[in-house]
Amino acid sequence: MKAVVVHSFGTLNELTVEDIQAPAAEPGEVLIRVGAAGVNFADLLMIAGKYQVEPELPFTPGFEVAGVVESVGGGVAGFDPGDRVVATSWYGGYAERIAVPATAVSLLPDNIDASTAAACSVAFATAYHGLHDRTSIAPGESLLVTGATGGVGSAAVQLGAAMGARVIAAVGSREKEGPARRLGADDVVFYEAERPLREQLAELEPGGIDVIVDPVGGAVFEQAARALAPFGRALVVGFAAGAIPKLATNLVLLKESSVIGVYWGAFREREPRRAAEHLAEIWQLMSDGAVQPPPITQAPLEDAARVLGKLADRKMIGRAVLLPNSPNMDDSR
Repeated sequence: MKAVVVHSFGTLNELTVEDIQAPAAEPGEVLIRVGAAGVNFADLLMIAGKYQVEPELPFTPGFEVAGVVESVGGGVAGFDPGDRVVATSWYGGYAERIAVPATAVSLLPDNIDASTAAACSVAFATAYHGLHDRTSIAPGESLLVTGATGGVGSAAVQLGAAMGARVIAAVGSREKEGPARRLGADDVVFYEAERPLREQLAELEPGGIDVIVDPVGGAVFEQAARALAPFGRALVVGFAAGAIPKLATNLVLLKESSVIGVYWGAFREREPRRAAEHLAEIWQLMSDGAVQPPPITQAPLEDAARVLGKLADRKMIGRAVLLPNSPNMDDSR
């Protein structure tokens, strides 16, 4: 089968598309013919050898896929060949087929296409887990979302708005203001502007920000955290800026604020049933029109390096997916 292969940790120039042995469904696993594979910032980290999970070389990147079940291994119940599914894995998704544990697979409703599922499952599930489980955001609370037009950011903007929060989107350029507002942001601030982010936020919310969802990290988080309200909660999602921020804990003490980690991948492994329930709730919200999938860029496997490069340069608005089997494979229903 065709797959993207990483032979050594490093740059995107090292990526190749090769014919490799197709996997089989081992006991407890489901073999999926991949209709679409989501492109995530975590893929970049894993390719560079900087992610929390380090696979053995060579490996195929790709955290999330949607497609059709081809076969199931021994002991698997609840899935049959022909079922439309979405699945998550630490790696292996940039390929025509992938075998994953059945606990990482969820059935996909007929009205959610493969590209939407592959583009949205991890991003929306992460944002949902953060706003629903790691903190419980209340209607009327202020919510600051950094990286608001990216994967997790765009999901958090929409879910926060759907939950009744007043949403402030933080973005890196004026070109992203329109997309952020279309997602449902009430206001937009810019962390690459002449005025410091903290000043912009103080003008909009003099009493401080109740909840922060931050997939960016670095100086952006350090500034945003200083704008927290008393009893505010900062959700740490990732470090797309490339730097792990430092926070003066006296600020946490003085405001009695909380800094909370959000790691949906680990949550999914610990509590697969609840993770599947979250995805079902997200698909229902989409079906009801309460949230919308972001703009989705589709590309063949051969364009993996180019698409990942655009993501690394923070030029991606919305999400991207790779279509491993054919340009029209995204009809897996």
